[in-house]
Amino acid sequence: MTKRLLILGGTHEAAALAEAVTARFGAAVEVISSLAGRTSAPHRPVGAVRVGGFGGVAGLETFLRAERIDALIDATHPFAATISRHAADASARAGVPRLVLARPPWLPEPGDRWACVADNEAAAGAAKDSGARRVFLTIGGRGLAPFATLTDLWFLVRLIERPSEPIPLAHLRLILARGPFSVAAERDLMVEERIDLLITRASGGAATEAKLIAARELLLPVILIDRPPGPGGEVVTTIDEALVWLAVRL
Repeated sequence: MTKRLLILGGTHEAAALAEAVTARFGAAVEVISSLAGRTSAPHRPVGAVRVGGFGGVAGLETFLRAERIDALIDATHPFAATISRHAADASARAGVPRLVLARPPWLPEPGDRWACVADNEAAAGAAKDSGARRVFLTIGGRGLAPFATLTDLWFLVRLIERPSEPIPLAHLRLILARGPFSVAAERDLMVEERIDLLITRASGGAATEAKLIAARELLLPVILIDRPPGPGGEVVTTIDEALVWLAVRL
């Protein structure tokens, strides 16, 4: 009997997981990937795809029951805290086994000049006190408001898509690009724009690590915003581990 797997995705890891599950289990496991729909042209993984929110915990619980989901793997972005909490609650209510596929965190290496802070507000405060003048800001488009008061700073903001609302920063250059990026490209960009501070989120993984390596090579300070706490449960950091978990559960 075919089993049904729901992958909460929108990340490189989620797309790779969908491909790996299909290759490993074939028709024995039907993969459904859920994308939040925040970008207009997301990378579509193999298998069935649904786009958009569920309507909170109750909506996700209803989906799990109605679609007869046998297992759920949360492979969302480390900063997608809301959907991860909803997944934990909904899967518990519906009695569906849940696994978190988490990106391995970045670890400091010799030469890194990291200052870790709790959230965007703390990052803005640290930037104000840093003495920097030209900041490379890569935290997505939803958390920029705390930096609006830093009118003495110039920001290089990189997003995947142009936001629907004006960016609330006095001095900025916006670039639109989708990773992964090479170390050479990140280093050249920082040099060209005379960046003296990098602010980014502690997302982890290999796809966006190049900017940290480039900052290390250029001896630039980095303000690193910590991940929000997860809802708990079983956690793995590799696709191979996720496949083992899935084989046991299904």
